[in-house]
Amino acid sequence: MQNGMEQAVRAYAASSAHRSPRDQEAEVFRRAVAALRSGRGANPVVQVRALADNTRLWATVIDLMRDPQNGLPPALRASIVSVGLAVQREMQRDAPDFDFLIGINEDIAAGLSGQA
Repeated sequence: MQNGMEQAVRAYAASSAHRSPRDQEAEVFRRAVAALRSGRGANPVVQVRALADNTRLWATVIDLMRDPQNGLPPALRASIVSVGLAVQREMQRDAPDFDFLIGINEDIAAGLSGQA
């Protein structure tokens, strides 16, 4: 088992070395989109898992945007925080709008990938 884990870590490191940090960040949002799509209309356990993962993603994004050492322009950081807070509010609803959450994450992934 340990050998398999070591191989996975090496494979990830090798593939990550060929992608920019922005591409890697976009991939995180694309994975969240895939989880949300799977969760949309699924059983509650799958939905809760997708929402929990998305909650962690956006909490991290918001924390990074609030970091005074962040090099992004303050207005852009504030806009991203605003979007993140809207996403968090939506996820706290009794019946979150998965299409809204998917759309936001797709837009962020596209922006990070230079496709926006």
